[in-house]
Amino acid sequence: MKTLNLIALISAGAGILLILAGIIQLFSGRFMPSIEIINYFHAANSLFLIAIVIFVHSIKEKSGKE
Repeated sequence: MKTLNLIALISAGAGILLILAGIIQLFSGRFMPSIEIINYFHAANSLFLIAIVIFVHSIKEKSGKE
């Protein structure tokens, strides 16, 4: 279970970093010309969804419901 929580925290942290990169690129212009701004937010959304699913699974497992 600790491994799943670690994966969820890493996924959420990576999502936060991608959102910050998208916001920086939004205000300062493109610092990576081959990457569109919206791609950062799509990737962050995917990572946040993975983190949410893992956290919900761990909460359900702790409560004994499956």
